[in-house]
Amino acid sequence: MDRVKIVADSSVCLPKELIEKYGIHLVPETIIFGKKVYRDGIDLNPRDFHVLLEQAKELPTTSAPSPQDFINAFEKAAIEASGIVCILVTSDFSHMGLQSAVAAREAFSQTPIKVIDSRTAVGAYGFVVLATARAAADGKPLPYVIKAAENMKSRVNMIATLDTLKYLAKKGRIGKIAPWATSLLIIKPIIEVPTLTGVVEPVERVRTRQKALNRLLEITEERVGTGQPIHISIDHANVPNQAKWLKDQVSSRFNCAEIYINDWAPVAGVHCGPGVIGLSFYAGD
Repeated sequence: MDRVKIVADSSVCLPKELIEKYGIHLVPETIIFGKKVYRDGIDLNPRDFHVLLEQAKELPTTSAPSPQDFINAFEKAAIEASGIVCILVTSDFSHMGLQSAVAAREAFSQTPIKVIDSRTAVGAYGFVVLATARAAADGKPLPYVIKAAENMKSRVNMIATLDTLKYLAKKGRIGKIAPWATSLLIIKPIIEVPTLTGVVEPVERVRTRQKALNRLLEITEERVGTGQPIHISIDHANVPNQAKWLKDQVSSRFNCAEIYINDWAPVAGVHCGPGVIGLSFYAGD
């Protein structure tokens, strides 16, 4: 039976088994190291990305998918589809990606397509995609599936601590955090990408990595409490031991309905650098 299909870009943080289970179609972003071009998630996985990043003399650059890349994904998704919902990372990170998806939608008349700006990133973006995919898997019609995405956008949180601000500064994504980058203090910034604004926002800054990890847990508790069920994604860039520590802490403090550890997508790692780790979460059923 035809049902709504989901398309997302490769910066989304979701376990591979869930992407496969719900048949989510991923459109790869491009990462360029010097003269070598890699398709995120196809030619380059997170582990190899960090090896290249450590060896690189210059920071890599990224390129958003083209309209044809989205058309290719729409063609695959359209097989036995009653409609398509294409959900993208916040347009502040990839405005060209949103433009490409809209252009592809206008050129593709085979199936009704809704393009949605998630206005967030990594694991929070993943939860928006996952809620949409679950509604589609239940056989819901296109308007209901779109509503599931919009409802989740209003619920998700994404907080993270960076090991350094230089990557955000180099990529022009630093915004309101710019004064922190010029501080003489050694700090570990905590940031978020709230769906209200869709941009990187400062939360607070602390002096040590361990204090930053503890604050991630405290902020999560301040926002959702400990009694109601919580859905949580621990997203990290090449710091698996710290991710495991956070998972143990989360499991002991919260009533977890589901909990995942995800590698920070390489294309997101270009902008945030190695060592970034965060919690994406929402409360309730």
